[in-house]
Amino acid sequence: MAAGSEATTPVIVAAGAGAEEGEHVKPLKPEKAKEIIMSLQQPAIFCNMVFDWPARHWNAKYLSQVLHGKQIRFRMGMRSMSTVPQFETTCNYVEATLEEFLTWNCDQSSISGPFRDYDHSKFWAYADYKYFVSLFEDKTDLFQDVKWSDFGFPGRNGQESTLWIGSLGAHTPCHLDSYGCNLVFQVQGRKRWHLFPPEDTPFLYPTRIPYEESSVFSKINVVNPDLKRFPQFQKAQRHTVTLSPGQVLFVPRHWWHYVESIDPVTVSINSWIELEEDHLARVEEAITRMLVCALKTAENPQNTRAWLNPTEVEETSHAVNCCYLNAAVSAFFDHCRTSEVVEIQALGRDGEHMKKEELNVCSHMEVGQTGSQNLTTGTGKPEAASPFGPDLVPVAHRSKEPPSERGGIFGSDGKDFVDKDGEHFGKLHCAKRQQIMSNSENAIEEQIASNTTMAPSQTFISTDDLLDCLVNPQVTRIVAQLLIQGRSL
Repeated sequence: MAAGSEATTPVIVAAGAGAEEGEHVKPLKPEKAKEIIMSLQQPAIFCNMVFDWPARHWNAKYLSQVLHGKQIRFRMGMRSMSTVPQFETTCNYVEATLEEFLTWNCDQSSISGPFRDYDHSKFWAYADYKYFVSLFEDKTDLFQDVKWSDFGFPGRNGQESTLWIGSLGAHTPCHLDSYGCNLVFQVQGRKRWHLFPPEDTPFLYPTRIPYEESSVFSKINVVNPDLKRFPQFQKAQRHTVTLSPGQVLFVPRHWWHYVESIDPVTVSINSWIELEEDHLARVEEAITRMLVCALKTAENPQNTRAWLNPTEVEETSHAVNCCYLNAAVSAFFDHCRTSEVVEIQALGRDGEHMKKEELNVCSHMEVGQTGSQNLTTGTGKPEAASPFGPDLVPVAHRSKEPPSERGGIFGSDGKDFVDKDGEHFGKLHCAKRQQIMSNSENAIEEQIASNTTMAPSQTFISTDDLLDCLVNPQVTRIVAQLLIQGRSL
């Protein structure tokens, strides 16, 4: 696969084959949607599931009226094709209203406006990570406009959601989220998503600088990669899809993603869904936080902004991070004990004698290691039956041109491009994935070697170089396991 390919392995689309939006019939019941979300390990798009949500009409103009002059922070980035990612630590920030943003975005900005120093033809603006709770603190009734209960999560609404508003070119650097899975509702405009599976982590050259709690960044600009510096990226399995208004994208746990706005104005709403595996992930994150903060603060106590993401405003002292680590470990054991009690009670009530997966310390630590064995569900067990049918169908392979240039994942008639035999997902490069998994350890070694061989005369090892090894996701997983085992003996 060429690293610059825009479409490789397919993304799955959940759609109602016999349910048009005009019929006001949702193709999936909440319990079925949740079953898919909690088991599927491939990205999926749900269609015809949000046509009755009031938030369906939350375009930027409407939101500017709702927020009524409230200032929000916009991240300003350059419209460039550099091979270096535009991390948040390298961007400038502007405090402005949505009205001012829309005026600037129409290229009608005045010299006195907050965007006066940013030529619209050279910059993009992104109001990202806007949590509903703080954004609509005096308009909490708006929380009900988002109904994640339709996806099987009763009571979940805007209160557990985040708003994203961007201009053309606005993007999020390639990263994975340490916790949960992600549901993303596209409201206005289109966004192109570049996704890579968890087993491709060694090929994405992970780094924790800049540091942001729960985000692991890639050193690579995946839309313009430097293959000389990062040769292993050529082995990564890129999935691309264009998310259009009215669609909801499901991003499984630990899938890497780079997200870019491809229309003049985009509005998205997302919610991260908690998972059982998050309890161990929080221990790993606490270890990472302690190491990064300790080494980077010791390196330069006066310059935290150079390595700490602007969205990360929590205290970084060693004492506070020690408390954070202890709290994460305690919460992990509390969850394990609670899970064991629940499991025993459930077995007693049902009178079942079949062996179930034990919810103990060992099984929690093994989560993630076995999760990739089954490419369809998250159980790591053989499939009893395929979950695919008229409401969950795979998208066929596309040409190498960007999906947006051919109308995204849909043709001009609005129907899905699906292979007639319906077998594409079952042939999702299983042999190739198994080979990648078996070679992942060697890939990490090659990754480290490539960073040093690219410039033979440059022998200096920086703090960041050391941290890339110490807080590599696979290393922190091992450290967390050892830490927990030491406390459970």
